[in-house]
Amino acid sequence: MLRLVVLVSGSGTNFADLLERTRDGRVPAEVVAVGADRECPGLDIARAAGIPTFVVPFAAPRAEWSARIADRIAAAGGDLVVLSGFMRLLSPEAVARFSPALLNTHPAHLPEFPGAHGVRDALAAGVAQTGASVIVVDAGVDTGPILAQRRIAIEADDDEASLHDRIKLVERDLLASVLTDIAEGAIDLHEAGARTPNPEEPTA
Repeated sequence: MLRLVVLVSGSGTNFADLLERTRDGRVPAEVVAVGADRECPGLDIARAAGIPTFVVPFAAPRAEWSARIADRIAAAGGDLVVLSGFMRLLSPEAVARFSPALLNTHPAHLPEFPGAHGVRDALAAGVAQTGASVIVVDAGVDTGPILAQRRIAIEADDDEASLHDRIKLVERDLLASVLTDIAEGAIDLHEAGARTPNPEEPTA
């Protein structure tokens, strides 16, 4: 069973969904620690579930902060690190310490709309579809190998909040599928990108 360290920064709704799936057996994994760069509701969810937590408040320089949080991640003893709404970039050195066992979900069909405002950028671009992706984190911004992704239609009355809510549902399913495949050996992270997403996947 995979041992997961999860990093959060906000409400923790995606983390809460992942935790539920691990605890009811749908995802063969256990969350062993939850970390954050600030106090946030995601940490409260972990504490209520009896999961150890840690907070490493962000402070420049980024490389030194990244080294501190990397030390806490390593001390937690997980097999895999999942960034779940974690809104800080780790330094290349910290990424290299854990990659390829460092995953992130992104609310766009990468390489389209990378960065912190993927949902807003898709709406501003006026496109008919966006999507969700699960990637291996590398030293770039949402440039790592894509493990899974799915298209999502943008409705005429969508705003940023409504579209993001629908994307989150797909992100959760994709992450659960990827973690299950890793646990069962269908995805080898050391051959990142071994599963090539189908560009003709059905739209959600």
